Amino acid sequence: MISAEKLSGNGRQPTIVATSTAVPDFVVSREEVKAHMQRVFLLDGARLDGMMSIVDNSHVRQRYTIFPLEYTIEPRPLTKTNLEYQEHAIKLGEQVAKECLESAGMKPEEIDWIITVSCTGFMIPSLEAYLIESMGFRRDVRRLPITELGCAAGAAAFARAHEFVKAGPGKNVLLVAVELPSLAFQRRSFTQANIISSILFGDGAAAAIISSEPRSGPQILATETYLFPNSHDAMGFDLKEDGFHIFLSKDVPDLIRGKIKGLVDCFLSRQKLERKDIAAFVLHPGGRKLMDYMEEELGLCRQKTEPSWDILNEYGNLSSASVLFVLHDWLKKKQVEAGQYGLMAAFGPGFSAELLLLRWA
Repeated sequence: MISAEKLSGNGRQPTIVATSTAVPDFVVSREEVKAHMQRVFLLDGARLDGMMSIVDNSHVRQRYTIFPLEYTIEPRPLTKTNLEYQEHAIKLGEQVAKECLESAGMKPEEIDWIITVSCTGFMIPSLEAYLIESMGFRRDVRRLPITELGCAAGAAAFARAHEFVKAGPGKNVLLVAVELPSLAFQRRSFTQANIISSILFGDGAAAAIISSEPRSGPQILATETYLFPNSHDAMGFDLKEDGFHIFLSKDVPDLIRGKIKGLVDCFLSRQKLERKDIAAFVLHPGGRKLMDYMEEELGLCRQKTEPSWDILNEYGNLSSASVLFVLHDWLKKKQVEAGQYGLMAAFGPGFSAELLLLRWA
C-alpha cells in the first residue's frame, strides 16, 4: 500500500476542482410530515406517538421533492413512476452538470469520462447518454453508470474517478449523482423501513469534476472498500409491481458503530496517518443515530462534522448524492487549509463502506 506521504511526493493527484448541487422545487417540512403521517399510515396510539417522536428527533427540518406532497403520496404503478424518474433525472442531471462545468471554467468537450450515479430509478440508455446528446460532450467520452450501490455510490464514484485519472488516458472526469427517493414512497406499505424512509429521504442532484490538472481543491490520495460479512439483508430495495420497496434493518447504525473505528483507523494507518491528522470529515449523513455513533466512536467534535449535520437538517438523506452535498458545503463554507487532510465515508447496500483520503491543495 502506498502511503499518503509517498503519494504527496510523486506525480499529480486527481483533484476535485468543482462541485455543484441542485434540488427540485417542492419542499416538505417536518410539520407537514407529522400532519400527514396518521392519515397516510393509519397509525394510532403508541405507534403514532413513537413515529412522531422519530420525526421530531430526526434532525431533518425539511426535504425537497419533485412533486407536491399530495401527489407524492398517491400510489402509482412502476411504469408511471419510472417515466417520472427519467424525466426529472435528466432535468436535474443536466442542471448540475452545466453548473459544475461553469464553476470549473471548463467546456463539455474537455471531459474524458462521465460517471453517473443513481439507485432510485432505472433507465436504459443511462443518464449520461442523454447528457452527451443535449450538452455537446464528445462522442468518444467514456461512460460508467453506477446503479446498485445505494448511498455508498457517490463515494464509490469518486474512487472510480481517482482510478481512471491515475490510469489514463484522459484527465477530466465528470461525476453526476441524481437521486429521487420520493418516487419509492409506498402508501400501502406499513413496514417500519418504509415509514422511516418517508421521514429521512429527499430528492436532489449533485455533480463534481475530478481532474489531473494542477488546480486547487481536495486531492484524492487513497480509497478503500469494505463489504460487511453476512449483511445482504441490512438494506436495499425489493422491486415489485408498484415500484421500489425499501428494506432497512434497524441494526444498521449498530453495525456501523461496531466497525467504523477499526475501519477508519486501519485505513489511515496504511497511509501513515491517524484520526487526529484529519481536519475535515466528509460523512454521509444517513440519519441522526448514525451520525451520533460515528462522532462517538471516532471521537469527533461537531466542528469536524458540521456540514454533514447541516445537509441532513436542510435536505434529509439524499442517498448517493449526500456526500457530494456535504463536500460542496465544506468547499463553500468551511476553511480547510492547503495540506490538511479530509476523510470521506459513505455506507450502502451490500452492506458496504467506502472510504477516501483527501488532501486539500
